[in-house]
Amino acid sequence: MAEEVKTTRLELIEMRGRIRLAKNGHKLLKQKRDVLVLEFFKIMKQAKDLRSELNERMKKAFEALAVAQAYHGILEMESITGVVQKAPPVQVETRNVMGVNIPSIRTEYVQKKAGQRGYSIQGSSAKIDEAAEAFEKSLEIALKLAETENALKRLIKEIEKTKRRVNALDYIMIPDLERKAKYIILRLEEMEREQFISLKTIKAKLEKEQA
Repeated sequence: MAEEVKTTRLELIEMRGRIRLAKNGHKLLKQKRDVLVLEFFKIMKQAKDLRSELNERMKKAFEALAVAQAYHGILEMESITGVVQKAPPVQVETRNVMGVNIPSIRTEYVQKKAGQRGYSIQGSSAKIDEAAEAFEKSLEIALKLAETENALKRLIKEIEKTKRRVNALDYIMIPDLERKAKYIILRLEEMEREQFISLKTIKAKLEKEQA
């Protein structure tokens, strides 16, 4: 310790400043961690609800597809699906939560009207429309689920990183700074005692010489 720390009053002042700074940082990091955890659990509930809804919608979509296929036959269904327009482009935006960029997926017209899907209305039936609509609704939920699950991955990563920083300050940095400050105080007090004894000795010697 003696080789690592300068035992001066200036060093003690600087050390106390570093301790205050570390404690303020520790407080802010704990607040950040708590906000991120709250956001994580809020989004996790959304993801759970979306997952259940997606499973239900996919079940209905495949049931509608099976009905349409039974009515039109496999070859006719393949012919129709070959001309169906692809899903619209996806735009990913972000929102900031305590320094974490949370993705927000935006897209337009996932659910289309019968005339917008690319196949002929005359050459199809309501059963195909129902199947197409069911899958469009499933896609809409799937995009929302992808957004929430991606957000969860980013949040958990940032929570772990923040937690490590909090622990480092809590168990390593702050205790180490406080130990060094205490050591400086003890050494300064010891030096003052030594100086006091030295002055008393000199005074006694001078008084003896004068006598």
